Amino acid sequence: MSSIPSVVFQGQSKYSSDFQQVLNRAVAIASLPLQLLQNAESTMTAQQSALSGLSTTFGALQSTLTSMGSAVTSVSASVSDTSSIQASASADALPGTYSIQVTGMGSHTTTISSAGVPPVTDASSGNISLSSSYTLTLNGTPSTIIPSGSSLISLAAAINDAALGVQATVVNVGSNASPDYRLSLTGNKLAADTIQLNDGNADLMTTLSTGANATYQVNGLPASLSSDSPQVTLAPGLTVTMLKQTASPVTVTLAQSSDSLNNSLSNFAVAYNAAVDALGKQHGQNAGALSGQSLILSLGQALSSVTQYTPGTGSLTTLADIGLNLDSTGHLTFDPSVLSSQSTSAVQQFLGSTTTGGFLQSAFNTLNSITDSTNGMLQTGITTLQDQVTHQNDLISAEQDRINTMSTNLLQQLSAADATIAVLQSQVTYMTNLFATMYPGASSTSKVGG
Repeated sequence: MSSIPSVVFQGQSKYSSDFQQVLNRAVAIASLPLQLLQNAESTMTAQQSALSGLSTTFGALQSTLTSMGSAVTSVSASVSDTSSIQASASADALPGTYSIQVTGMGSHTTTISSAGVPPVTDASSGNISLSSSYTLTLNGTPSTIIPSGSSLISLAAAINDAALGVQATVVNVGSNASPDYRLSLTGNKLAADTIQLNDGNADLMTTLSTGANATYQVNGLPASLSSDSPQVTLAPGLTVTMLKQTASPVTVTLAQSSDSLNNSLSNFAVAYNAAVDALGKQHGQNAGALSGQSLILSLGQALSSVTQYTPGTGSLTTLADIGLNLDSTGHLTFDPSVLSSQSTSAVQQFLGSTTTGGFLQSAFNTLNSITDSTNGMLQTGITTLQDQVTHQNDLISAEQDRINTMSTNLLQQLSAADATIAVLQSQVTYMTNLFATMYPGASSTSKVGG
């Protein structure tokens, strides 16, 4: 923001301080319109900042609706024996009860290399072969392995980097005093894999144990199923991880997640109240920069429409039916006990989603008309104010230039007057001194009167 210019008058006459006062008063009077423009610009900037704050507040409220939409269909999985089975469910999993009995955990195929000639006592420098290229064959499929170095560690790293379905490790089968490092290859799957590594002259690996699939039974069916992974899809959207063999079936129960929806509704109430409070700060004796703006009224009406939602069908007809109650101050409170008393299907029908209907779509569309980054009420207000601030700054700059020109011209005029007075003062002083020299006995009065 521009400021009122300060002009210093450098005069030589005895009236220079008076000229400084004249100059200051003239600049102050000329700057009155500038001050009005600056005050208006400050008001617009404060309003723009207040709108940005409201945009953040209402945006946070809208985001709770998105979270609520996910929580409406959220399901949670509970397991009767968590030491044997872990379960996770996605949003599209159907509530229900399942059972799984793990009859065999399966195993990984493991191989180990023969002793090096001589034995490898330092895995960072020695190797089980002098070759620079190897062929790794997994279940009949060969792949070329080219280590970056000549050590056993480099060979193991190259195999792991190739990500071919085996895990390479370096193990010491000797003692601390006489190490004997070997290459160990283990299949990633629970399966009877065939694993071999050839250095171009000979096969280097010996099978220690042949793996097997994990086996399990579902919902009491006698048929045994098999898997090359401890993770299996028990139902659409339901994945279980087998941790150990079980003597009897383990029950997995999928149910609507009440905790997730409770948290979402509670967060919505908090965000709604924050929006109410933000608008309240623009009313009353100590109202903010947006006091009296019609936009504040429109935002308040929009909030009211959100809480006054009524569906066309269904057993639930108001927000109070799911535990959201509006008090006398316009704030929402959430009572989870009310929600828990309603059927899952009725709650889902009432809430709907942000795109397909129900309370969520109605509220989301209302708030989107406020928060949309292009056409929303708040963004439109911010953009309009920005244009006004830009125009106001142009006016301030032009007014500043006018004052600067006026003060420069006035300074020149006063300087010329001061110079003329200084010359006259000098002449008076000269004549006075001359008269005193010619008539030394005369008083100052008689000098002047002759």
